[in-house]
Amino acid sequence: MTRRTAAPHFLRMSDESDGGARILLYGRRRGRALRAAQRKAVAELLPQLRFALPATGVLDSRALFAAPVEAVWIEFGFGGGEHLAAQAAAHPAIGMIGAEVFENGIAKLLREVERAGLRNIRIFPDDARALAAALAPASIARAFILFPDPWPKERHKKRRIVSPELLDDLARALEDGGEVRLATDDMDYARMMLERVIAHRAFRWLAEGARDWRERPADWPPTRYEQKAVRADRKPIYLRFARRARAA
Repeated sequence: MTRRTAAPHFLRMSDESDGGARILLYGRRRGRALRAAQRKAVAELLPQLRFALPATGVLDSRALFAAPVEAVWIEFGFGGGEHLAAQAAAHPAIGMIGAEVFENGIAKLLREVERAGLRNIRIFPDDARALAAALAPASIARAFILFPDPWPKERHKKRRIVSPELLDDLARALEDGGEVRLATDDMDYARMMLERVIAHRAFRWLAEGARDWRERPADWPPTRYEQKAVRADRKPIYLRFARRARAA
């Protein structure tokens, strides 16, 4: 989930995508005008890959994919889609779901789907929180929230996506042993992430030493925003948590 450089405005989700729920959404939906190839991908490919949430009941995430998948991974706020596309290419048997509201980021991912011939990606072009709330219990094997907007001003911190409510939804949706991966270059947000997830009884921090949170694991593809942060001498923090086994 990349940061938004312009001042955010307020939008509300459409009835089509959330079954009538009204969730306040912070952030832009559009940036620069799309190039012709991007407009074509949005018009022709996005309708094939996007999905809406069920009006009632829970989302059967495996049913979104034409071919059977071994597991489903989700990225909440995929930004330009480079991490999501890299994971999809490296794990063709895994169903990859990405949630993102920014049209330009969606268009970039669609172009990469075309270029690489990726068949295991589905897109939810709306608020990631609504998607998390709709997931069926124990239906997801891995969840990613990478470099979300830190909302650094004190009055805006309530907008941060890593909230107790989202963690409750992830605790329900993740299978036992499933993994949550978080990353940020904002130290205040990193502390808040760590405090909130450790305080949640469903999760266990996987770090055994400082290298585990200072260095990105080899199976964790970089994002464009991460590379920008490193060039600016900001130190990213990488956090991995496992879903504890449920009581019998």
